[in-house]
Parts: sequence; C-alpha cells; structure tokens
Amino acid sequence: MVRKVISRRFALPDLLIVLLVATAIYGVVSIAKEWSAEFQPVTEIDLSVSALPYYTLLSAIRGFVAYFISLVFTIIIGYLAAKSRAAEQMIIPALDILQSIPVLGFLPGLVLGLVSLFPKTNIGLELAAILMIFTGQVWNMTFSFYSSLKSIPSDFREASTIVGLNWSERLKRVELPFAAVNLAWNSLLSMAGGWFFLIPCEAMTLGSKEYRLPGIGSYMGVAIQQGNRNAMVLAVVAMILLIISMDFVIWRPVLAWVQRFRLDDAGETAFVEPLMQVWIRESKIVRWFKVFVRSTRGVRRLLQRKKMGSWSNRKRVWQNWDLRFFSNFKRWILNHQDFIYSLRLFQILGAGLLFLLIGYGTFQLLTILLKVPPRTWLTLIEDMLWTLGRVMGAVLMSSIWAVPVGIWIGTSSKRIRIAQPIIQVFASFPAPMLYPIVLSAFFFVGMKFEWASMFLILLGIQWYILFNVLVGSLRIPQELKYAMSLMKASRWDRWRVLYLPSIFPALATGWISAAGGAWNASVVAEYIYYQGSVLKARGLGSALIEATEKEDFVLFAATLTLMVSVVILLNRLVWSKIYHVAQTRYRME
Repeated sequence: MVRKVISRRFALPDLLIVLLVATAIYGVVSIAKEWSAEFQPVTEIDLSVSALPYYTLLSAIRGFVAYFISLVFTIIIGYLAAKSRAAEQMIIPALDILQSIPVLGFLPGLVLGLVSLFPKTNIGLELAAILMIFTGQVWNMTFSFYSSLKSIPSDFREASTIVGLNWSERLKRVELPFAAVNLAWNSLLSMAGGWFFLIPCEAMTLGSKEYRLPGIGSYMGVAIQQGNRNAMVLAVVAMILLIISMDFVIWRPVLAWVQRFRLDDAGETAFVEPLMQVWIRESKIVRWFKVFVRSTRGVRRLLQRKKMGSWSNRKRVWQNWDLRFFSNFKRWILNHQDFIYSLRLFQILGAGLLFLLIGYGTFQLLTILLKVPPRTWLTLIEDMLWTLGRVMGAVLMSSIWAVPVGIWIGTSSKRIRIAQPIIQVFASFPAPMLYPIVLSAFFFVGMKFEWASMFLILLGIQWYILFNVLVGSLRIPQELKYAMSLMKASRWDRWRVLYLPSIFPALATGWISAAGGAWNASVVAEYIYYQGSVLKARGLGSALIEATEKEDFVLFAATLTLMVSVVILLNRLVWSKIYHVAQTRYRME
C-alpha cells in the first residue's frame, strides 16, 4: 500500500520532467530546422490555432538565446566597468549611447548585414531577430549589475581583502551573491523588455522589403494587419500561457533561490518554496541522474588517483608545477622586456587605429547629416520636444504609483508572496499586444491619440521602476525596521527617514532604465496599425518609422542621431547627477 502511494506521488513530477525535456529537445530541433532552411524572407503565417504552439515555442527559444547572450555580456562588461576606472570611462558612455538607440535603430544594419553574410539560409534573419531582442534586454541588466557592484558596502570589501580573496574568489563569494537579488529581478524585467519588441523583431519592415520569421510576434503582427480579432485574442492567450509557464518553471524558483543572499535573516520567510522546486527534488528521474553523475565522478576520480597517485601527491605536484611556472614566467618577462614594450606599442597602435575608425565613421555621419535641410532639422527638433514630453510624463506618472506600491509590497513578506506572481505576469507581457485593446478604451472615453501614446509608453516602462523599488525594499535590513518600531516612529517618519532613502539607489537605476525604455517604446507607441489604418502621433518615434518605410536613410540617420544626442545629454545632465547622489549620499553601509 505504501509503495502504491509513493509511486503515485512521484508520477506527476516525473511526467513533468519528461515533458520539459521533450519540449526542449523538440524546440532545439525546430529552431535548427529554421536556421538551416533555405532563405525565405517572408514566411507565410498560419493564423489557425494548431500553428500557435509551434510559433510560441520558436519565440521562446529566441528569447532564451538572447537572454543567455545578455547574461554573459552583463557579467563581463558590468564587472569591467565597476572594477576599472579606465574601462568605466569608456564603457559607461558607450552603454549610454547604445541604450539610447531604439531597438528598431539596429534594424537596417543588422538585417542588411547579416542577410548579405548568410544569403542562402535563414541564419542571418534569425541572428538579426535574436540580436534585436538582445538589445531590448541587455542594457537594463548591465546597468543593474554595475550599480550593484558599485554599491557593495565597504566592510564587505575590507573583509574580502583581510581574508585574502583574489578577484575570482571575491567575484564568486562576495560580488555575485550581493548582486544576485537585483540581477534576478532585473533579468525577469529584461525578458519582458525583449518580449516588448517581439512583433517588430520577428516581422521586420525595411522600406519596400519585408522580412518575417515564424513566431508569436509575427502571428500577432499579421493578425493586427488583417484585423483578425480571434487571432489577436489567441495570441494574447498563448503569450499569457507562455509567461505563466516560464514563471512556474524558471523565474519563481530562481527568485526564491536568490533570497538566501539577502543582507538580513528575513529572506527565507519572504518566499514559500516553489512547487516546481519541490517536484524536481522529489522526481525519481532527477535522483537517478544525480546518482549517475556521482558515479561517473567517482570512476573519474579513481582513474585520476591511479594515474597521479594519492591526492596529497597530486596536490604537491600541482603546487610545485605552479611555483616552477610562475618563476619561469617571471624570468621570461625579465629577459624579454623589449618584447613587452613592443606589445605596448601594438596596443597604442591598436588604440590609434580604433580612434581613426571612429573618426572616419563620425566624418561619414557628418557628411550625411549635412544633406539634411535646416527646415527638416527644425521639424525634427519639434518632434523631439513632443517625444521628450511623453517620455518624462510617462516616467513621472509611473513613479507616482510604482514607488509607494513597490515599498508597500516589499516591506511585507505576506504581500510579496501574493503580489510577486501577479506582477511577474503583468510585467512580462509585451505591451504592444495590448495596444489595440487599450486604444479602444482610450478612444471610447474621447482621448486623442497624441495623449494616448504617452499612456502606451507608460504601459511598457512602469515595471522598470516598480521592480527596482521592490528590490530596494527587499534590501532594507530587518534590524532597521525593528529599530524604527522601538522608537515608535510614525508612518510618515518611516517613509521619510528609512524607506525612501534606502530605496533611492535602486530607484535611480529604475529611472535611468525607464527613461531609456521610454525612448525605445516611443517608436512603437507613436506609430501604430489600428483596425486597418495607421495612427501617428508627432514625435521622433513616428519620424523614425516613416523614414524606415520610405527608405530615406538620410532622414533616418538624422532622426536617430538627434534621439541619441538628447538621451546622452539627459543622462549626463540629469540622470548621472541623480545616480551620483544615490551612490554617495544614500548608499547602504
């Protein structure tokens, strides 16, 4: 009787593991077929229900590949920017420029370049879609990781120095654990940023040429163009199911796991162990796999022991080898100083060549911009003011509700458990899929599209602020909350003295990410296909789309240059000062 109960208990976890593995294998095989298929710029999209799971799986794999590239980029570039002053002076301005370029700003170069590089297969189009999704994910993650490394308390650094940790041990034992909570939440948010541009990434339009890949983004784009409401609803339902599945299988276990790295002892009570984690632990298949891995490790160790002798002898051999290697390397450096100086000379020549290339590219850009007449520049400046007003209005309105709600949720373990899955679903859903529904509601109450486009931008950026405030609230030590309770501080004093100063560094990061995301979102919020017609709001976003459709690359370059310049000026004159105050005056020590 006991055996029957146990077998029933383990049936569901084992079945789930088998289904997940089978789905992953089928997805890899499917995307491999798409990559190796003969070049087909426009794929016919089947709007039937049976084709939707296949399209959803392809889009999910593109999103995960882009996220993996983003994670590797984040750890390497964020670490270099935080640890090297010279690298920081080059990387942060470069990230400011790249973040300010809309996702669709990369469209012409990526599509034309990669398609010409792979003219016979779909590899070029697939890589272009993945890299555009990557540009919608990576900047928020990189700035978040960089901010976390810069805000590590000084006593942590002193302790790691006293213990004698090298750079790799410090990264593994101090820096990555400290940044884990922030990186996990912003990873979820970055995935949402990638989904935001899923439609233009899979259904790309470049002048008279159209490129379309099979995926849920293309499915939704074709449904909107044809005015097929049933297909729109099906795409929304499929996207919701994909987000819920990802939350259940991936994000909820990850967010629960990173709670162990919180600075206080209340992290374990904030999250109940996710059901997926319980099922994995109880799965017989997973247990058998662990036993197999351990057995193979044991066999490998026995073979190594026979080859190298005892472990002590092996350790002594490696230590002696290390000493010989470093002594020989030091002697080689002393004997080859001229070669080292020549390497420095090559570095200087390489830096000079890089500056020459940058200078050449700048000269070519100026040559193109000089072709733009003054009247067009005046029109673009007016468009920039319209977009700037929408961006700042969206950031302001997002802050008004996201800051108090984020603090209110983040300061209670019970509220976090209830609100976390709901927030994840809403934040991960690509807002452009909801634009037709939201616009119908706005038009019903008589709102003009020029104002409605600002609220469309808000739909995509409000989660940047909410998530960062929520992460900042989770970092508030429980001891400070207890101290405020013992002092019988009023609710206003708690918000003024503890909550707002504590979350301000995270809020500054949220503002920077939200502002960059708002300029990105303006491209799809100011120019929309709605019920068979095109809605345009005056701004740089709609100007960029019109230049792309007309294949007017001179106007495209002028619009993109103006947008990038304004974003960089705002980052330097406004956001960098706010960020500096957050890191110096409101840093948690």
